[in-house]
Amino acid sequence: MSGKDPQRSCISCRTTRDKKDLLRFVLAPDLTLVPDLLSKLPGRGAYTCLNRECLSGAAQKGQFARAFKGEVKFEGPGLLIEQIVVRLHERIGSYLALSNKAGMVVSGSDRVMESIKKRKSGFVFIAIDISTEIGAKVLEMANRFDVPHIAIFNKDRLGAFIGKGLRSVVSIEHGGFVDKITMEVAKYRNLLEGGTDAR
Repeated sequence: MSGKDPQRSCISCRTTRDKKDLLRFVLAPDLTLVPDLLSKLPGRGAYTCLNRECLSGAAQKGQFARAFKGEVKFEGPGLLIEQIVVRLHERIGSYLALSNKAGMVVSGSDRVMESIKKRKSGFVFIAIDISTEIGAKVLEMANRFDVPHIAIFNKDRLGAFIGKGLRSVVSIEHGGFVDKITMEVAKYRNLLEGGTDAR
């Protein structure tokens, strides 16, 4: 065996990439198009690059129907992308919850900024509804110490993921699921083409 990752081509732009770098789709029994983010669902797969352009192009030009050689049901490219965003949210949130179970999470602006200063923080979540003043302070600190960060959840959801009440800021410390979160956030950013404040 060569040890190389298997490759597939995007049905929209025809670019060939490692399979793990593409988004896989399968058909449900009722012919509904299903995004397979884990590439584990059974059945024939079709692949696109993980960005709006290729997803929209494949949807609008009938590429999914061609790939599956028949009828494919989905409610337009906009809702398809929205569905993928929701699933990425779920995956990112699940890794946040796992990090909390592993004892690698701190929350609250003061504790998070202290974690950043001590270089313990590997990734920071900032609530989308955080106060402007506190948000600016956390963002400045994260940028100064080169800590990746993103704002995609509100206070309620951030707290829920770690089994607590409202949380404005949550930090994943090194040794948690930082690598997994970073990978999923990269997919999210690719899909939205810079539509978030993650980096």
